[in-house]
Amino acid sequence: MGKFLSLLLLLSACGVGPANLNSNASADLDSRKIKRVAVFPLESLSGEEKSKIPFSSGPGENAPAALVSRQLYSTMSQLPNWQMISDREVRETLPLLPGGSPEARARRLGQLVYADAVISGRVLRFHEREGESMGVMSPASVAFVLEVWDVRRGDVIWSARFDETQKALSENLFGLGQAASRGMRWLKAEELSLEGVQKAINQLHQALFRKT
Repeated sequence: MGKFLSLLLLLSACGVGPANLNSNASADLDSRKIKRVAVFPLESLSGEEKSKIPFSSGPGENAPAALVSRQLYSTMSQLPNWQMISDREVRETLPLLPGGSPEARARRLGQLVYADAVISGRVLRFHEREGESMGVMSPASVAFVLEVWDVRRGDVIWSARFDETQKALSENLFGLGQAASRGMRWLKAEELSLEGVQKAINQLHQALFRKT
């Protein structure tokens, strides 16, 4: 009876969807000599409040796009080989950018702060879990897209899409390893987005500096 209950608890624990991160890189990515990188504020397409200055304090600081932007900057700042343009410098430069598409504004930001590349993106979905860490009525669900722009050439040299709605292991037994690393619990949306950011940025870092 005890083993049966343990199995039921295991199957109802949280898992991870297969292939929750997909990325693409230019064939010549490691020869682009990317060293200085700036983070352009992410857009929000998820319906939540937008924040154009993710590093500032204020009403929009907890908006999904602002949150993921901060996670992106923090994660990248902890890795070697590239030099991150400071959040303060980006914040001070944003008001100087002309109107236009996010892509054009991201490239102009890179030119103004003398960056080799700018990483930008869009938060497509950011749904908070309904319930607690050991049981939910509705799980966290997050999706976002990241793009790295070569400032000199103006093209996208790397992109990634993270998309996950946490699932019970009874729906996806292949997620056992990931669920175990999470402590067999249901994550908050903020924790789920951080996992996605860290996974994506680690892939980008390896692609840029695999010969370093």
